[in-house]
Amino acid sequence: MKIIPAIDIIDGKCVRLTQGDFKKKKIYSEDPLDVALQFQNADLEYLHLIDLDGAKEGEVVNWDVIYELQEKTALQIDFGGGVKTDEDVEQLINLDIYQINIGSVAINEPEKFKRWMNEYGARNFILSADVKGEHIMINGWLEPTELRLFELVEDYMGSGLEYLTCTDIGSDGMLDGPNFGLYEKLIKRFPTLKITASGGVSSLEDLRKLKAMGIYGAIIGKALYEHKIELADLRPFTFK
Repeated sequence: MKIIPAIDIIDGKCVRLTQGDFKKKKIYSEDPLDVALQFQNADLEYLHLIDLDGAKEGEVVNWDVIYELQEKTALQIDFGGGVKTDEDVEQLINLDIYQINIGSVAINEPEKFKRWMNEYGARNFILSADVKGEHIMINGWLEPTELRLFELVEDYMGSGLEYLTCTDIGSDGMLDGPNFGLYEKLIKRFPTLKITASGGVSSLEDLRKLKAMGIYGAIIGKALYEHKIELADLRPFTFK
């Protein structure tokens, strides 16, 4: 199982939200590069980088942070937040960003996302599904939709989708544990899909349980920043 620490960016700073609420913002570092290098120095290989300004504004905002982290770390970065245009995708691929998270576009412009997967390769993209009660939320978790998670995934599986990150908004930032039932349903229904769990990971036991379920990856955010999980504790989960 891939261990993927998270950095969320607002105004160029490393922050965490609670349940996606921009009013419940806590700044953990003025310097995302410093945080990323801590992850790298702990032998972690991956980074989940989200431009929260971009998600809210509908266009990538914190390009400077993306450039700096890509240039000055060896982490394999999956990026999301405001990716809406062909130019965004091309710029990120030219930067050798490991993977691109697509959320709102996948809901509002499905043919565009399918075209991207076809043109650039499905392995370069992650369907980023943010859910509240199994219904999809978009635009930085601010806008609800009537679309259900399983309908969305089913549609994209037919277009070659390989990777899914599913965030349970109700669990995110709460440190109460992931929505295991939701991930069990996803694994059972889509056994070939590489599913990453996001939201609520708060202990090593949570990680052990996700790994035993067959989850492909686990994103860890607030638990690291609040020292519920220490970087050194993650070594047994990382493989070289």
